Amino acid sequence: MGIFDRFRRKRNTPYYDTTNIRVHDLDVGFVFDYDLSTWEVVEIYEYDWGDNYFTREFKVTDGNQTRFLSLEEDDEVVLTLMKKIKVIALGEDVQSSLHNHQKPPVKFTYKDNEFLLDKEAPGYFHDISKGDSWEEFISWDFETQDGEATITIEQWGEQEFEASHGMFVKEFEISNILPGEQN
Repeated sequence: MGIFDRFRRKRNTPYYDTTNIRVHDLDVGFVFDYDLSTWEVVEIYEYDWGDNYFTREFKVTDGNQTRFLSLEEDDEVVLTLMKKIKVIALGEDVQSSLHNHQKPPVKFTYKDNEFLLDKEAPGYFHDISKGDSWEEFISWDFETQDGEATITIEQWGEQEFEASHGMFVKEFEISNILPGEQN
């Protein structure tokens, strides 16, 4: 069964192995432990990158802060835990390039780390709780040379840009996944 098959099944039939809940089983209301905190999934987003390739993003909170856990499954599970940041925090060169050229530079420095462009991808965004409405956008992914940290810049419309900063997470670092009361 694929990652997204669970949304095609009846709501009262578990779509996951209740004895071995994994990160791709996450749904709204699920909780999990990461880095000595318990996080709850509050929203789910889906991304369509074309050629029948989809990824998921979970908006999660520990009660004090909000993060975005992205799930990509290609040959292996790739997880990133991101925090929204202001585009201006990436520096004047990045902001100027975005507004003047509609794309970021291929490298820049943020918090004493050099980030290099890894990929540019147009796609469509979908908030699962809001029906079947999709929004078009462009995403640029940057990584540090050691592959530890990542930044994503997204363009929504002509001049609206958003940025997120975070790190790659191993699947085993997310533990004690439990369904919410409604699941």
